[in-house]
Amino acid sequence: MGDAGETRSLRLAATARKWLEDVSIDREGHVHPAVASGGQALAVPATAGARVSLAEPGRVICSLRVRAPLTVRCLALSADATSSASARERASWMLSEPGSDLVLSCSRAFARMQDAGGRWHAGAIAAAADNVCAAAVFTVLGADVLTVQYGLSYFSPAHHDEEVEMDGRVVGRKGKLVAVTVEVRKKESGELVAICRQWMAPIQLTTKCNTSTSSKL
Repeated sequence: MGDAGETRSLRLAATARKWLEDVSIDREGHVHPAVASGGQALAVPATAGARVSLAEPGRVICSLRVRAPLTVRCLALSADATSSASARERASWMLSEPGSDLVLSCSRAFARMQDAGGRWHAGAIAAAADNVCAAAVFTVLGADVLTVQYGLSYFSPAHHDEEVEMDGRVVGRKGKLVAVTVEVRKKESGELVAICRQWMAPIQLTTKCNTSTSSKL
């Protein structure tokens, strides 16, 4: 790999790292259009608080703590912002900063990161794994991607305040399609929580094929 290729790889890895730690922000540091319009409602809180320990071509590792129900820090509107349509559009799904005067509220359907038994909700695991897959694929393609096929196997539960580690790897390519897997493990014990297997593709390709899924990055 020449200097130009190495520089590009480092840049893509750095971008994937930054995005995975705050999925409400796009590559230019702005609120992602899909987030501002109210989309990505589960993708944003699913990896809130994630910290990336490794980002390299074809691989991303991050860790996060399982959050309690209704404590996901989704940004909702303050009373002062309700009269401004542009403020509402911009603020709808950003993550709030500590000390913000914005009222923290979130749809209960999306804010429940646990199930009735206090375990990390299966849907939240799926959304978090999808984010990690997208980040790993971005380090290779350097393009916005969509999920075109998804499979998830669950092995053991994770509970409130447990720290988990998610290891995403690109494992193959077929044309413009990229195969990626994510292993989710409890960080302290290494116990396997779930394995996700996905096929992802650049947005332009899936648009041509009339595929309707959520965009990443």
